[in-house]
This record gives sequence, structure tokens and C-alpha cells, in this order.
Amino acid sequence: MKIILLEHPRSITPERCNDIANTPLSSCLISGYAAGMLKKCGHDVEIIEGYLDRLTYGEIENEIRSIKPDILGVHMVYHWRQDHELFGFLENLKDRRLASTITAYGFYATIAADNILKQSTAVDSVISGETEMTFPALAEAASTGLFTPFLPGLSVRYQEGIRCTRRRPVKDLDEIPFPVRTEAQYRLPEVNILGSRGCYGRCTFCYINSFYGTGVPWRGRSPENIASEIAAINAERRAGRFYFTDPNFFGPGLKGQERALKIAALLKPMNIFFGIEGRVNDIHDKTIGRLVDAGLRHILVGLESGRDESLKRMNKMTTVDQNEQALRVLRRHGIEPNVGFIMFEPDSSLEDIRINFEFLKRNDLLANLPVTANVLYHHQIVLEGTEAYHMLKREGRLQLRDSSYEGNTCLKTPGVAALANIMRGVTNVLFSRMAAIWSGKIAETPDTRRQNAEINRILVDTFENCLCQLEAGEQFDDKHIRIMAQNAEREINGSLNKSYGSDD
Repeated sequence: MKIILLEHPRSITPERCNDIANTPLSSCLISGYAAGMLKKCGHDVEIIEGYLDRLTYGEIENEIRSIKPDILGVHMVYHWRQDHELFGFLENLKDRRLASTITAYGFYATIAADNILKQSTAVDSVISGETEMTFPALAEAASTGLFTPFLPGLSVRYQEGIRCTRRRPVKDLDEIPFPVRTEAQYRLPEVNILGSRGCYGRCTFCYINSFYGTGVPWRGRSPENIASEIAAINAERRAGRFYFTDPNFFGPGLKGQERALKIAALLKPMNIFFGIEGRVNDIHDKTIGRLVDAGLRHILVGLESGRDESLKRMNKMTTVDQNEQALRVLRRHGIEPNVGFIMFEPDSSLEDIRINFEFLKRNDLLANLPVTANVLYHHQIVLEGTEAYHMLKREGRLQLRDSSYEGNTCLKTPGVAALANIMRGVTNVLFSRMAAIWSGKIAETPDTRRQNAEINRILVDTFENCLCQLEAGEQFDDKHIRIMAQNAEREINGSLNKSYGSDD
């Protein structure tokens, strides 16, 4: 059968430009793995990179018209709004009979399956969770005409409503084909690779476990299988730089450390550089040392908070001591980590914010402008499929946005809410102005280091001055919040204009 897998176009509004879930790494390679398995089963598969290739829906329609697929698969990636343009496009394809069968897949599609099927008559089905077992079964059923609404791993409409069947996880990741990668993916600075799936953690803000469903929470590929894929890519492309998109590179416990050491031993002769993501309790001196020796250069670790009480509310199953130990280990081996940090969680108090701020200062996490902007800005994003979403819904505190996938809630403490609003406004201006510079589109100037240090000072001072006033009992109304944000924005723009000129 002819099958198209579509990575649909998406845009990010300026006020959401820095939300970490805009391009969730956990969703990477889903289309590639589906394509690999479908090709293995004898199907003719094409991936259309609507996002990376910056295609319009008109251009995508022309490609679909020329291929005439039997099935159109759409990797649905959420980007903070109800995507009327995407669903309108799919309706148009159905009306013109350019796609007789349309199925959606991916994290957003899995978690929001009911809403997608209720709202879009063009979407015939949703693949829940992993695609490798279900998509070939769907293609086989479509080719033989033996389609059943009870196909394992598939959500469909039927006479009595939406039918969701039990998911079909991959038991042995080594048995599935390597993912298909497009030319657009190879244009990225690093080649994305997936060494494991899932996470043994149970953080209240994370939807990873909801996507993979019940069963073994973390599954890893063998080190030999990973090394074989990297060797194959280098033989063809000489890539040199890789990024493991695993939500948790390390497996649990001693076995996880032993596996990471084996990966390091296999990668060392390949002379590559790579990045990973992990939990702080998995950052061990010996393992990190071996990984750095093998080419590890970047790591994202989820610190999330500098207070144990907050970590418990998030069910991180880690401690502040472990956070600080992980930072010491990584820096000892020359790695300055990228950190996940939730400054503003729904139940934060001013005391929580102060302790977080002191933690960041104590651990030298407020000296680098991109890091400072992130850690002084981030609020907890509340997505369907997370424990936080369901908890807030039970408590009657959940507020839904344009779609039910993202929820919102008022921060419990008014002072915390005021500070969050100020920092969100200030940092959005910064991210917007610095986007071209940080992406390399505009060259840095000799004055860049001084200018970054000045803006960093403005951010830290703004945060601390506002926090001190709130701790002293001052009340910030909307006008006060707006004025304080505007003052900081004016300072930042003044500093930027000196180095890069006006943004007018």
C-alpha cells in the first residue's frame, strides 16, 4: 500500500516561544520508526516534512495528489491552540477524495484521541501509543478489506461512541527496524537517536507514562543495537553529532549504570559527540566520566526545584541534595548542564520562590543569560495525561484553554502570580529579541559578552527586587505589574539596541 506520513506545519506564538513543550523531544522519530516498520512489511512509505521543510498546506496537498496514498498518517504535534488549519486541511482532503483513510498518531493524538475523533470527521482513527505494531496491522486490514473497529492499539468511532482498544507496546526494541530519517532531519545540527523509551519516574507534570501506557515503565535498546545504528549513520553521512531524545537515557539502578558504561565503551572508538537527558539520581561520577570520555558534551537534567517540599509535591522522587550532587559531578567532568526548573508551580508560596532563588544563586545557575532567562521564567505547564492535570480537575481548579489538552490554573498565592506575570512578560521580550542571535542568524558582536552580562543582571535584579517587595507585604495590582515589566523591558531593549540596533 502507498502510505504518507505527514509532519504537519506548525507555528509558535511569541508569548509561547520558550515553552519547553513546543517541540517535545519525546515525540522525535515517531514517524521515522513507523516508516521503518511499514517498509519492512512491504509498504511504500513517504514522509512529508511539512514543518522542517516549511511547506504550505497547498504544497503538501500537491504532494499528496501526486502520490495518491491509500493511507495518510498524521503525526499530530500540539502547539498551544486548537489547530483549525490542520483539521480544515484534512477535511478538504476527504472532501476531494485525496485520502480515503486518515489516521493520527503521536503523543498529542494518543492523549487527546477522544476529542480529535469527536471534533474531526476527517480523522478515521487514532493510533494509541507506539505505532510499530498497530500501523502495519491497520495497513493490512485496509488492504484486505477486513477492517474492524476493535483492532488492538486503535481508537475509532463506532455506533455507540469512541472505542479505544488496548495498546500494543513493543516488547523488544532491538527487533524493530532503525527509523527512516529524511533529508530535512539530517539538516539539523545533531542527528536525533532514541536509545530507550519511557521513564521509571512518576513526575506529576509529565505525560510520558500516559503515552506508553501500563507495563514496564522504561525499556532500553541494547548498547550493541544503538552502536550499530550510529555506525550505519556515520558510514552513510559522517554525522559526528548525535542527540539521544530519550526522556531518560539511564535505565534504573545498577543495571542502568552498567548499560550506560557499555554504551560509552562502544561509542568511544567512533569519535562522536552526543547529548542526553537524565534524572539527577542517575548522575554517577564513574558513569559520567566514561560517557564524557566517549563524547558526551551536553546533558539536560530536571532539577525542577531547590526545595524538598516542592519536589515531593511534584513526585520527583529526588532531593535537593541529589540536585546539588549531580551539578557537582557534571561540572567536575567539564559539563555545564542545561537544567529543567519549575519556578512557578500551582501551589508555590513566596517562601518556595525565595528558597528556589537562593538555590539557583548558591549553585551558580544565574550567571549565564539563556539559563537565567529559563529558570526565572518557567511555570508548570499542565497537560492532559499528567497527574497534575487530573489532580487540579478533581479539586475544581483546572481551567481549560482553546483545547482540552492544555489546562491552566491560578497560582494559589497572589504574590507568586504577580511575580510570574512580570517575569513572563520580561522574558518573552528577551526571547523575541534574542531569537535571531541565539539561533546564529545574526552574528554576535565583540560586545556580546558584556551585553549579555548586563541583561542577565537586569533579569536577576528585577526578580529579586519584586520578590523583596512582595515578601515585605506589598500588593501588586495589574497596573503595578505592567509598569514593573515595562521598566525591565525598557532596560533590556536599551542594552540590546546599543549592540544590535533597534528592532523596529
